[in-house]
Amino acid sequence: MKLDRRRFLRDTTASLAMAGAMASAGNAALQSGCRASAAEPEADGKKSLSVCLVSGSLEYKSDESLVALEPWLADRFGIRCTRAFRRADDDLPGLQNLDTCDVMLLFTRRLAIDGDQLDRVKRYCNAGRPIVGVRTASHAFQNWLALDREVFGGNYKGHYPEGPETEIRLTGEGKTHPLLKGFEPFRSAGSLYRNTGLADDCRVLLTGTIPEHAEPIAWVREHQGGRVFYTSLGHPQDFAVEPFRQLLAKALLWTARQLG
Repeated sequence: MKLDRRRFLRDTTASLAMAGAMASAGNAALQSGCRASAAEPEADGKKSLSVCLVSGSLEYKSDESLVALEPWLADRFGIRCTRAFRRADDDLPGLQNLDTCDVMLLFTRRLAIDGDQLDRVKRYCNAGRPIVGVRTASHAFQNWLALDREVFGGNYKGHYPEGPETEIRLTGEGKTHPLLKGFEPFRSAGSLYRNTGLADDCRVLLTGTIPEHAEPIAWVREHQGGRVFYTSLGHPQDFAVEPFRQLLAKALLWTARQLG
């Protein structure tokens, strides 16, 4: 009987100890679970936008402008960038980044790439993927000038003489478009591009005005089901202006359907 009592006490003590350990483990797991839940929004939140910067506009120093823009996009919007920068007029390495990016930002001028490089750009555009075009993107490739009309819906016909600053104004549609919420008009040092005669489905958001002339200066449309934004702004001095940087950032988000 005494043996059974001792065994009972021993087994009970062991059971209590095990229960205590399990309770402690359970509490630890619960606390750990709470911590994990608190971290879930950060761990499982919206994926950072990935942008491929395609650069090759020597006249407007696109490399320097986009390199300076890159950390600003990361700091202010969490946007990650990869690069496809001109090595020569017929060589644009880095275009493999188009396969994995969310948005292409195109800022080249009359490059003469062909073969696989040009095919990569065409495949990206014709797949209806998001595109942001800057200034000379309207004539990005000398051997694919139809890009302007086919993809951007544009009608680039050169530009007015340099000299007068371009006054930027919101259109009626621009005033209500989510891309331009909080936009502050400014003056651009860049010459005004001639773009009258856009495709019918283009929605003009901004116009540019110099004495006696006004032109569409930023618009949006869809191509093959994907969102497209184009602006003829992009003079090096524009990149130093906060409203212009904000315009580009929001265009990237909008084309990726993360805004509006």
